[in-house]
Amino acid sequence: MKPSPFDYAKPSSLDEALGLLDTGGGNAVVLAGGQSLMPTLNMRLSSPSLLVDINDLQELEGINVAGGILRIGALTRHQFVERSTDIARHTPLIAMAMPHIAHPAIRNRGTFGGSVALADPAAELPACLLALGAEIEIAGANGRRKVPAGEFFKDLYQTDLADDELLTAVEIPLPVEGYQSAFEELARRHGDYAMTGLAAHAKVDGKNVSDLRLAFFAVSGTPVLASNAAAMADGKDVNDETIAAIQESLEIDLEPFDDLNCSAKTRMLYARELTGRVLRTLVA
Repeated sequence: MKPSPFDYAKPSSLDEALGLLDTGGGNAVVLAGGQSLMPTLNMRLSSPSLLVDINDLQELEGINVAGGILRIGALTRHQFVERSTDIARHTPLIAMAMPHIAHPAIRNRGTFGGSVALADPAAELPACLLALGAEIEIAGANGRRKVPAGEFFKDLYQTDLADDELLTAVEIPLPVEGYQSAFEELARRHGDYAMTGLAAHAKVDGKNVSDLRLAFFAVSGTPVLASNAAAMADGKDVNDETIAAIQESLEIDLEPFDDLNCSAKTRMLYARELTGRVLRTLVA
């Protein structure tokens, strides 16, 4: 199929892009990497009146570390993030997740901000940002604002972004000494959408874990922070007994859904298994 007719604009500045989104009246869409957008256009699942191509906005590219913050520009390609020494050094959780995002051809073109803004419930990056306590920077006609990752993802493919706003960057506080990360997901084939996934981040002292954040994805319409389960681990040594208690507490935090790929019951089983894996990895 071919997309329905639309107007095309390629702004040369952020202000120009925001102006186009404003005049679009909710019928404009942003083209960044296009790895999710183009299929929906071709299948006419999306029929915008205006496509705003932001690929010339170099100010939205790159990775910077300053003032205790790692900043990733929205237009930074996945492959650049995947190969970044700053990412590997400061946010290894994201480095662990990157190879699981689709396939190399997709990562060559897809953008970090595009993945976050799409808010696919099975996507890896939203859960990583939730686990790391990141903030999402948003630009609009009234200036820039920052939204914690926990408040940015609202529902299935829904975020705090307004129609006339643009995600410009993600800011992640640099982990302090003693913090470790772990990442796991289960998919039918490598590169497929996850049936269940988990991004974890915690302070680790030997076998003892505290300030644990367990961010699950592909279990709900948004990434889910399993706070009750994490509380069961606080200040305790990770052993079979502790892991079993944390796994039991997932029943409070998670309400998995059924779909064509996986049943809710199986997702809960996977969530328990991944919890055990990441906890053992954290203290290994």
